[in-house]
Amino acid sequence: MKPTIKRVWVLGAGQLGAMLKHAAQPLGVDLRPVDIELDANLPLEEDDVITAEREQWPSTQATDQLAAHPNFVNQDAFGLVADRVTQKQLLDRLSLATAPWKLVETNDTAASLHAVYGARVLLKQRSGGFDGRGQHWLVAAHDSSAIPQGWHNKVIAEQAIAFDEEMSVIGVRNRAGECHYYPLALNRHQDGILTVTLAPLERLSGLQNEAETMLRKVMEELNYVGVMAMELFRVGDRLLINELAPRVHNSGHWTQSGASISQFEYHVRATADLPLAPAIIKHNSVMINLIGIDYNLAWLALPGAEVFWYGKEVRPVRKVGHINFSMADQAQLVSSLRQLQATLTDWYQPALDWAISELEG
Repeated sequence: MKPTIKRVWVLGAGQLGAMLKHAAQPLGVDLRPVDIELDANLPLEEDDVITAEREQWPSTQATDQLAAHPNFVNQDAFGLVADRVTQKQLLDRLSLATAPWKLVETNDTAASLHAVYGARVLLKQRSGGFDGRGQHWLVAAHDSSAIPQGWHNKVIAEQAIAFDEEMSVIGVRNRAGECHYYPLALNRHQDGILTVTLAPLERLSGLQNEAETMLRKVMEELNYVGVMAMELFRVGDRLLINELAPRVHNSGHWTQSGASISQFEYHVRATADLPLAPAIIKHNSVMINLIGIDYNLAWLALPGAEVFWYGKEVRPVRKVGHINFSMADQAQLVSSLRQLQATLTDWYQPALDWAISELEG
């Protein structure tokens, strides 16, 4: 019997939308990313499904039309998670551990925040801001310890967390409440930008159940459908939630090579009401973000390298692609990473040294 082709529209046409489209094609799903700046009418049908690759978007004819569609999956979740105040309130309501925080109100000062949260306090804009942008550190007895002008009521203050490691867990949930999860991924940031992700790591397996329980609690509370990512801090043997992302996530790109079902395919399956199944993890995987760097054909010659180039204009600190490695032979994986190091700038070297050290144990 010939399957009925489902049509799914994605609000946003960046690299995540492109990778969702790539994942949808083998499934027989007609997936159409939509530029958030498009000011035109779309040929939407009653049984089409709407999803998004981002938490926020401007008001245009196309985005307003998509947002008004009755089959816009997780519509209420996007606004809730995009605002760090309501996101934190959700975590508190569910009794899920996160950094102590508050909305920075008119009468708050750097001194009053230091009195409650200590010598280091991180200010984060309520919405937007990622890869280190939209943030400001208040450091006691330092010139930076002043709330920037105009930031009151627009940022939250978080207590600095002396975490041991940064990691993330990614899960998927369908309309029937069926959930599946990937192994915890270990993340390395530089200048606030995710640079390298490793997964799976056996030493993290003892935290897997806790991470899944936390993420399931959020997805069930929101009646969420699709892929959701949860960024975490490990503090000793405890996990604290840093932030949520109601979409496919940068730290899940390794699944394109390292799992039988990628995060992008999972999201398409869930939103298009296709059957889910447990993803089989293939090998040790490493994902390296390509940030503000020109395309280098030498990457294609590296053993095991799977290059994803986004076709975007190269600008400083802009994510323009990523490279995945997934190999059963750990010695070959390390060798390929060392060869990759020779093609990248000094900025990448600490992160790749870290990755190699983790793999070599």
